[in-house]
Amino acid sequence: MRKLVLIMMMCLAALSSYSCAQSDEPVTQVSGKKILVAYFSWGGTTKRLAEEIASLTGGDLFSIETVTPYPTDYTPCTEVAKEELEKGIRPPLKDVVKDMDDYDIVFVGCPVWWHTAPMAIWSFLESKEYNLKGKIIVPFCTYAATYRDETLAKIVELTPDSEHLKGFGSTGSTSGAKGWLKEIGIIK
Repeated sequence: MRKLVLIMMMCLAALSSYSCAQSDEPVTQVSGKKILVAYFSWGGTTKRLAEEIASLTGGDLFSIETVTPYPTDYTPCTEVAKEELEKGIRPPLKDVVKDMDDYDIVFVGCPVWWHTAPMAIWSFLESKEYNLKGKIIVPFCTYAATYRDETLAKIVELTPDSEHLKGFGSTGSTSGAKGWLKEIGIIK
């Protein structure tokens, strides 16, 4: 019994020193690189994921918003989104990123709408205001059931002159974000 207690105490000591060594501060492996986390969110799910990414990386947040907001009710919103996609409408955006040239890494996130990125993302990435050539683009999305890969691929397709890192998709949880950021070498 004494041996078991001693082993348990050693394990607890090891665990406490391990957790004390942990830090919630962003530890960016890409030192010297400035990070932007740009996202479009309708219901708040993508916003939560973007906030988590910004928190973990030390990146700046930018909310992509349309001049005319989407309807707050689900069905009317889906109808507007479908019409934009079918007609290739790029909705005008409320604001632009100030000093986009200062950013080296740009995370771009959105929900999956009609099997792809919402047209607000197209407006953002195709904007004449930005030169994304040579920047590192990192796609992320939130989705209900499917079309994650198609949405991530659309963000890559819309930024052909950029470098790309592996994207991330979530059904609403932010729990996998830290592991993904480590995997792609953004944080330690």
